[in-house]
Amino acid sequence: MAQPAPALHRGIVKQVLSGDSIIIREQPRGGPPPEKNLGLSNVTAPKLCRRPTAAISVESRDEPCAWESRELLRKQLIGKEVFYSVEYNAPGSNKHYGCLYLKNGDQLTNVTEQSVMEGLLEVKRGGIKPNDDQGKLIDMEEAAKAAEKGKWAKDASEHVRNIHWSIENPKHFVDANSGKEFDAIIEHVRDGCTVRAFLLPDFYHVTVMMTGIKTPMFKRDGPTEIAEPFAEEARFFTESRLLQREVKIRLDGVSNANFLGTIIHPAGSISQLLLREGFARCVDWSMSALPSGHDVYRSAERLAKQMKKRIWKDYEPSTPSVAIDNKEYTGKVTEVINADALVVKSPDGKSKKLFLSSLRPPRLAAREDGSQEQSTGNRRTRPLYDVPYMFEAREFMRKKLIGKKVNICVDYIKPPSDGYPEKTCATVTIGTINVAEALISKGTVLFVLFLNVQQQ
Repeated sequence: MAQPAPALHRGIVKQVLSGDSIIIREQPRGGPPPEKNLGLSNVTAPKLCRRPTAAISVESRDEPCAWESRELLRKQLIGKEVFYSVEYNAPGSNKHYGCLYLKNGDQLTNVTEQSVMEGLLEVKRGGIKPNDDQGKLIDMEEAAKAAEKGKWAKDASEHVRNIHWSIENPKHFVDANSGKEFDAIIEHVRDGCTVRAFLLPDFYHVTVMMTGIKTPMFKRDGPTEIAEPFAEEARFFTESRLLQREVKIRLDGVSNANFLGTIIHPAGSISQLLLREGFARCVDWSMSALPSGHDVYRSAERLAKQMKKRIWKDYEPSTPSVAIDNKEYTGKVTEVINADALVVKSPDGKSKKLFLSSLRPPRLAAREDGSQEQSTGNRRTRPLYDVPYMFEAREFMRKKLIGKKVNICVDYIKPPSDGYPEKTCATVTIGTINVAEALISKGTVLFVLFLNVQQQ
């Protein structure tokens, strides 16, 4: 009595491991979906080399046509809906073996048969369950041998990749390829913003952290991997869009042994999408490596905050620390304390100490032992003119401002820190002249962006 045909299941191809092994995922329902490792039954693909690790220090090489065998399946299947049957399970493992079909119009195309006909799979002669299908595959293999296709070709030994698993000087590599957009294939997604990829055509294997953003991470606690909130979802979001896709990568910089890079996909920017969907936040130290697009990233993050998406679900916008009625006024300068501080008498008769926003005045000179000389209370421990450029900067302020009416716009309140009291920081203008800009143009002070007050 004939055995009934195995039932057909459907799923989405997440990853092609080799020419005879794939990962299929089900449809997501409320989170990352379950996956199934399916091997094509009755066939064997040439073996791909393995990435060297601490446990595998000996570098291996591809078997001839191993890359071509994998690529034939990847180009056909990645991200596509497929149908598959399970004929048997490997003892002691979660791997299943069966047939895989790709829908082509109203027909189902047998993926195994296509690869055998191209000479990129070898048919097992013994087989666990010999049947008519196996006989058909053998005939296809013989035809591929006769036509010298794939691994049966005379030059098959030349179809082996020369992989660069490491780059000796990453900084030099980035500088030498400044602005270049490499063709690339994403091979692994470590987390929502970190991937491993092959840069083509020379097969440089690189780890790339997306420039300017950071997603929730996975942390190690001994053998256990602990996911931060939304880390799993962020990784799946990136995996489902980038894993084994053909993209372009621009290398923007280096962080430790990893590259900072921008992934350019035909469908748009994955970094902006992660920000907009609330899976990522902007990172200033990394964003400085971006050649352009800072405002677009900030805007995408701001939209996610407003909609309280995912990592921003508990976000509450910071309230201005300065009352609106006290934000702008006109006052008279009664004292210039140093290069960034002055006392202004407001219309109500009260004197207020103000600091120029985002400025750093000349610092106290270092002692011979390298330590900074400190001031005690309001008493200076060294003469003003003994600090390079401090006297010149204060004199510039004194001559321009003392006794004059100025316009004050309070920008933010800097909270107490390191034993220093709260500071009211403002933009001070006299006529059309911005005092801070004038000091910077004379080279006596530095502009400093205080990231913790940006929200104000």
